[in-house]
Amino acid sequence: MAEANNPDYKSATSIHEFTVKNIKGEDVKLDVYKGHICIIVNVASQCGLTANNYKQLNELYEQYAESKGLRILAFPCNQFAGQEPGNSEEIVCFASERKVKFDLFEKIDVNGDGTNPLWKFLKHKQGGTLGNFIKWNFTKFIIDKNGIPVERHGPNVDPKDLVKSLEKYW
Repeated sequence: MAEANNPDYKSATSIHEFTVKNIKGEDVKLDVYKGHICIIVNVASQCGLTANNYKQLNELYEQYAESKGLRILAFPCNQFAGQEPGNSEEIVCFASERKVKFDLFEKIDVNGDGTNPLWKFLKHKQGGTLGNFIKWNFTKFIIDKNGIPVERHGPNVDPKDLVKSLEKYW
């Protein structure tokens, strides 16, 4: 299990120390993202924010993946009003229908006892207002080229509005 090989989230220094599972259940060592600015986001297919966020995340990826090396890591999550009920195959179909080109990972928990170790790290490094817990779908973390979480943006921030922040790290 990948999580057994992950560092303690309090002592880790970058996302590059973590291993997660992609949507196919395969281990992915996040050091493959060294040198890239990343957006890490929890996603859901049945949220009121879904259409706009997927559309804009796609646009950001298409505009900046090649020219600036932007990578987007999307983690499906069903902890908010059951808005991601699908299994991996259904999530892949949903993403495929929307022509998603960015990286999809296995469905995870972002809060509670079962919180994915990467997300424990993200919340530890970039706490939120009113506590570190994730409040809703489409919380976005900006990760610099060294794998360090440098900004956290809530669900109400549109992906296109992250460009000014991203420019600081390119």
